[in-house]
Formats: sequence, structure tokens, C-alpha cells
Amino acid sequence: MAGEEIASGADAIVMNEKDHVATALRDLAKGEQVQFLVGAELRCVAVQENIDFGHKIALTPIAAGVKVLKYGEVIGLSTTSIEAGSHVHVHNLEGIRGRGDQAETGVRA
Repeated sequence: MAGEEIASGADAIVMNEKDHVATALRDLAKGEQVQFLVGAELRCVAVQENIDFGHKIALTPIAAGVKVLKYGEVIGLSTTSIEAGSHVHVHNLEGIRGRGDQAETGVRA
């Protein structure tokens, strides 16, 4: 994606077409419709709760126990079901990279 520009007026940015989440480019308010591009396709999602600038928003429903993708890479494991348009953060996402306790259980990113 190097060299690509963020569309004027964009609400959130998706880093990779495989991603489950987008990054909020401004504070997002519960109830508003947020638009974002996935590749060349314009999509939208209703915001389920206030989400601060720079935080993640779920693009689609994410089941509990799913490896969540951002940048096309696993950033953590969902600890609960996450509704599309919901805030994705430490309250519903557990980081699994660099965790020695996970190495013994065979959990891998």
C-alpha cells in the first residue's frame, strides 16, 4: 500500500483487504455510519459505541476465539464475539505475539 493516499473525508482506514478491523481517522460516535475502502470497494458500517481516533473498529462480526487481522497480520485473538461496528481493543482482544506462555500451548499467530 506504499504510496497510496487516504481519501479526503475518510472516516477509517483499512490497511489490507484481509483485515477484520479498520483504524478510526477521527473520533467516531455511536450510531453514525462510517465509510471505508476495502481495496477499491466503498463499504460502510454503523458504529455501535463511541470509538476514539486511532482505535480499531470491527468491519464485520468477529466470533470469539478468532485470530484478528490488521495489516494482513494477526494482531491478537478475540476473547468474545465482537459485533460489526464495535470497538476492538484490550477489552475484547488478547495479544498473542511474543507471549512465552502461548508457546507451550501451541497457540501461534
